[in-house]
Amino acid sequence: MSRKWWKAAGVRAVKTFFQTFVGTIGTSAVISAVDWRLVLSSSALAAIVSLGTSLAGLPEVDE
Repeated sequence: MSRKWWKAAGVRAVKTFFQTFVGTIGTSAVISAVDWRLVLSSSALAAIVSLGTSLAGLPEVDE
């Protein structure tokens, strides 16, 4: 796992975090009804899973 791999995997994980963050917020009818702990924990889990799936290979990193 080179520096290039970590950078690419990190970018994917951050994108996944924010996609999940926005998607989870969207499940509430109003912003005051958002369960922020659920949003953050779901987003963090998605980022961790993203890093795990990156172990299988990243097409943008030739190794």
